[in-house]
Amino acid sequence: MEEVFVNKVANSGLITLNLEDYFPDGERKFIDIKDVLFMGMVLKEKDFRDWVKAHDWSVYQDVYVAIGCSADAIVPTWAYMLMATKLSGIAKEVVFGDLPALEAVLWRKSLETIPVEQYRGEKMVIKGCGDLPVTAAAYTEITRLLTPVAKSIMYGEPCSTVPVFKAK
Repeated sequence: MEEVFVNKVANSGLITLNLEDYFPDGERKFIDIKDVLFMGMVLKEKDFRDWVKAHDWSVYQDVYVAIGCSADAIVPTWAYMLMATKLSGIAKEVVFGDLPALEAVLWRKSLETIPVEQYRGEKMVIKGCGDLPVTAAAYTEITRLLTPVAKSIMYGEPCSTVPVFKAK
C-alpha cells in the first residue's frame, strides 16, 4: 500500500506576507547636532547658522536622514526646522529623531502601500525571519494595518506559527 503525503500547510489557506518585500532600500544617516553645540550643551544662534550655511548638504543626496541631538541639551525647535529646509529636495526623507525613529517612519510609509483590503477574511502569516533587518516597528505596523481586515494573524513560518490575532 502506497502512503499518501498531504501537505497540510499548502491546504491550510494561509497567506504568507514577507515584510522583506517591502524593505525601504537606501542609505540612512543621522545628523547629530551635539558636535555643533557650544561646550556640547548650548546652541548659539550665530554659530549654528554659520554651520548650517557652511555644511555640505549634498552628502545627503537621495539619503534617508534623521536629525536630532544625542546630548542632553535644550535645542530650539527652529534649529531642526532650519536643517530640514536645507535637506528639502536633497534627502529622500527627513525625520526628527534617531535612526530607529527614521526606520519606523520608513516602514510605515512602505507598508501603507499594501492594499490590505485584499486580505479581508484571510488567515495571515507574517514571515518572521530573513536576511534583511525588519524592525519591531514594521511588525507592529503591519499588525495595525491587517487587524481590521484579517481573519487571523500569525507570526513565523507556515509550519511553525505563533498566534497573534483572531477576529471575533
